[in-house]
Amino acid sequence: MAKTTALIFGYNKYADEIVANVKDKYRYIKIYSLHEEDNANSEYEIEQFDLGDEWIEIKKNVDIENSMAFCVLEDTAENIFLTISLRANFKNLTIIAIASNNESANKLRMAGANKVIPLVETTSDIITNMLQKPISSKILHNILYEESDLKIAQIKISKESHFTDEQLTSIDWTRYNGILVLSVMHEDMKSEFIYSSKAKNHIIREGDILVVVGYEADIAEFENKIGSERYVNWSHWSW
Repeated sequence: MAKTTALIFGYNKYADEIVANVKDKYRYIKIYSLHEEDNANSEYEIEQFDLGDEWIEIKKNVDIENSMAFCVLEDTAENIFLTISLRANFKNLTIIAIASNNESANKLRMAGANKVIPLVETTSDIITNMLQKPISSKILHNILYEESDLKIAQIKISKESHFTDEQLTSIDWTRYNGILVLSVMHEDMKSEFIYSSKAKNHIIREGDILVVVGYEADIAEFENKIGSERYVNWSHWSW
């Protein structure tokens, strides 16, 4: 059965991207903020809550068993307390929480989160940018519901590739349907996310490796379009 309500606790860039990606999957979306001023700065209707809430309105008006909560407060302690409170009040609620590191992720699982998405401060903007791409709603869905048909592949840039000598920022990645390019590895095997400020000025060279996420057929089509092939480092294998 389709989920009926998405409950998003915390109004920030993560909330914006979650709304953009789940609005077609849920009948209702409710956003809650700890800060009154968020109402004036948002295109959405935002309800206020505090961490001592007894969730009376939610208990009255939300079909909990067919809903999902997203805990995206940026303060780790507040996010953990929120998760504990929601789990204590709603045994059957599916709770997704973000975590700033592995230690926080473990605490959120202990607090009752069904699924934790670890974020690190240096990649938060990268994740936000990635979620704006068409395939990202599928990736987010797979992260949340633990499907496994997406693959990660390494594509080595050949001398003949039309990406050779192109700057990363000059490439229109939206032309490559179904593919999300995450990072570029140089010949010395150092890796940079393509949305980082340093990588944006990178000129693609023969031998660079693009790390991509997508479905098998889309990855194969991407290889054909750019004139490069999948890379396998045989030193990682043993017989």
